[in-house]
Amino acid sequence: MDERKVPIIVGVGQHTNRSADLADAREPLEMMVLVARKAEQDAQTLGLLSRLDSIRVVSPYSWTYVDPAAMLAERLDAQPQDKVYTGMGGDTPQVLVNQTADAIAAGRVGLALLVGAEALRSRSQARRQGVTLDWTPRAQGVDIGEEIRRGINESEEAHGARFPPEIYPLFENAIRAHKGRTIPEHQERLGELCARLTQVAQNNPYAWFQKARTKEEIITVGPDNRMIGFPYPKLMNAIIEVDQAAGIIMTSAAMARQLGIPEERWVYVCAGAEGSDRWYFTERANYYTSPAIRTLGQKALDMVDLSIDAIDYLDLYSCFPSAVQIARDMLGIPEDDPRPLTVTGGLPYAGGPWNNYSTHAIATMVERLRRERDKKGLVTALGYYLTKHAIGVYAGTPSGHEWSRDDPASYQQELAEGDHPELVLGPEGPAVVETYTVIYDRDGQPERGIVVGRLEDGRRFIANTETDAGVLEAMISEEAVGRRGHVRHDPAHGINSFRL
Repeated sequence: MDERKVPIIVGVGQHTNRSADLADAREPLEMMVLVARKAEQDAQTLGLLSRLDSIRVVSPYSWTYVDPAAMLAERLDAQPQDKVYTGMGGDTPQVLVNQTADAIAAGRVGLALLVGAEALRSRSQARRQGVTLDWTPRAQGVDIGEEIRRGINESEEAHGARFPPEIYPLFENAIRAHKGRTIPEHQERLGELCARLTQVAQNNPYAWFQKARTKEEIITVGPDNRMIGFPYPKLMNAIIEVDQAAGIIMTSAAMARQLGIPEERWVYVCAGAEGSDRWYFTERANYYTSPAIRTLGQKALDMVDLSIDAIDYLDLYSCFPSAVQIARDMLGIPEDDPRPLTVTGGLPYAGGPWNNYSTHAIATMVERLRRERDKKGLVTALGYYLTKHAIGVYAGTPSGHEWSRDDPASYQQELAEGDHPELVLGPEGPAVVETYTVIYDRDGQPERGIVVGRLEDGRRFIANTETDAGVLEAMISEEAVGRRGHVRHDPAHGINSFRL
């Protein structure tokens, strides 16, 4: 096997700042420097950062820079020829690993730093306190060199389905109905799933909340756990107000040997795949599967002739419980599988630093596989609304395969053109609920309903329900999926209304 074509991770670094004192706050660029140096120390080989020929930055949401890769290179005394600044999406860290592995195997990159950071907690805290942070001036209109496509269409936005806490519940209610569970039964299942995540977070030194919670704590709605978007109370939602950073150093086995990096620091990047489901959620085939995750999982595992049963450690992207369940089901992992579904604790508990969570997952996976060299790990990542996906397979020992994977373009068109119902912008007539959610205000009161439904001819629409409290309460106490009603279109405002 040609070690020049074997991509590996040799160094990882993570940082979490939980301090409420703004004097301890670091801007994202400073945190990137910190974790880069931690990763160099972790590789037990000084001088790696000055030899980098590629710096790849996961786009920060909390603070923007004109050219963060170049700014980071200057602070690290590096002269990389290759500088990358990603677009948006939680899939980007794993995509970066896959693409960097391609470049290493092809000889285009020798030594690469992949890094990201967020300081949304400090930024939000400073705004609330009226404090001006002495950070690098924020850049406006940054050119990242790639097209940024919005994650929602105009109709979805017009009906109040704009942000993750308003959209992921639509998937969850569809999952519950598909599995034939009552609302109380399904809430119990969600509590059990999330409690298992918190047990992992409790032992993660970089987790935002190092606290195990019971099923009852997670599903019981109260002043400290208000309902956000039915059926998710606050403790089931990703926590994005965090100050966290993570980075990894990648190279080839051949260069690692040349640089004298101890072999016990090596973890092998064995396989990877990325791709997207149909872009807008109102165009999906249904709300309880993901053809992309199913395809990517098979592509990645086939690269190294493994089945999902051969994977010892998992980190399934966990912004909301529906994302975990769909990934689990698409990968063929049984609901009663004893393997934990995360090594970090997940975004609601370990922390959800916008685009960069999966860098933390990969770094944590590397540390786990170093301790147990005979084990294998799999990380999934996703962006937007179960839209963009990426998967990586890692191991503490060589897979026996040189890195070689299918070009994502070779299968993306098939994923993009999969069967799906026609979306009607101006629906009228009898209809049935396909999925739905009820959105709550900050006082914990039901505020509005969002329905995705089907007309009698099978075409799909999105609509809002009546705002009457009785109607909204009925939608959260009794299963609304499958209920019949009537939809109307208001052409003056471009809004559809559904009445049960």
